[in-house]
This record gives sequence, structure tokens and C-alpha cells, in this order.
Amino acid sequence: MLYGFARSLLRAFFKVAFRFEARGVSNIPKDGAVVLASNHKSLFDPITLGIAVPRMVHYMAKEELFRIPVFGAAIRAVGAFPVKRGGVSKEAIRTAINLLREGKVMGIFPEGTRKGERVEGVAMGKRGAISMAVRAGAAVVPVALVGEYRWFRKMVAIYGEPLDLSPYLVKGEEDLDAATDELMARIRELLRTGKPTN
Repeated sequence: MLYGFARSLLRAFFKVAFRFEARGVSNIPKDGAVVLASNHKSLFDPITLGIAVPRMVHYMAKEELFRIPVFGAAIRAVGAFPVKRGGVSKEAIRTAINLLREGKVMGIFPEGTRKGERVEGVAMGKRGAISMAVRAGAAVVPVALVGEYRWFRKMVAIYGEPLDLSPYLVKGEEDLDAATDELMARIRELLRTGKPTN
């Protein structure tokens, strides 16, 4: 109830403030575990990623973000849970995998940072998103967030078709890196074309 209200309120605000638009929402499975894997540009990304999704989306977020007035309350209301300083802990990973095994949706930013060297607007991906998806049997949906969070400038969330992980699960753990590369390539493609399908 609270989540639905917060999501609707934030979606209405984003539509006015950033002319928010979502494309390809139908690519998100209606049930079962899902990882929404997105590029990362701003502190607002978790909100942008989730406000058009008809299911509740959970996130890992740095503990200090929850101390920011209004923003901290907003991200908690839309499904975020805190991660302590010093990187993603085993406890946070365990929480994420348990949520996925319960058939829920996790929003994850494989780049791990908003800074650093980028290729076509996307940094190198870390394999944690793919690893968690494989361990929990979750679908992986690539997402591109397009725009700059400037007042009355357009922000778009583009949800691509779920990634087929089967070619990467034959040889073992080494293939997680190849699957991550494919995921980041799909995100770049969404950014380049602006279309939710190949």
C-alpha cells in the first residue's frame, strides 16, 4: 500500500520535473525472480528505475543515503535497503539473493559506481548482478536510463528483453564474465537506439 502510493507520487513528480517516460515495461516478467540491471548516472537512478515497474523493486543502497532528508525516506519507501560502507557485504548479497529466491525483483547497477572510464556512456560491469541472478534462478532484464536529471529535460527508462543466460552457463564460473559483457553490451545498445527490443 505505502509502496504503491510512494511510487505513484514519485512517478507523477518525475513526469512533471523530468518529463519521465518508460519504454518496454512489458519486457519485465509479470512474476518470478527478476534482476533489473541498469546503467548508473545519479542518486536518483533507483527511483527512475522502479517508478514505472508494476512490481515492487528492491535495491541495495549505501547506508549514508538513508540519512539524507526526504531522499532517504523516498528510497526506503520504494524498496531500498542499506549497505554498510566499504562495499557490498556478504550480508547484503545474501539479502538480495533471498529476495530473488522469494520471487521478487531486484534493481542492480552492475557498474557499481557513477564515475570512472566509460565506453558509449557505460562503465565496465561487475559480475555480481549476473552471479546473483544465476544463484537465484532469476531473469535478467537490461535497462538504460537516458537523460541528465535537469528540470523539464526528458528522462527515459528503457527496459530491454530478458537476457538469455543459457550460452554462458555451460562451462562454469568463467562464463559469468562473458555474460556480464553481454549484459553491458545490451545496455549500451538500449542507450544507443532508445528502443526496448533488438
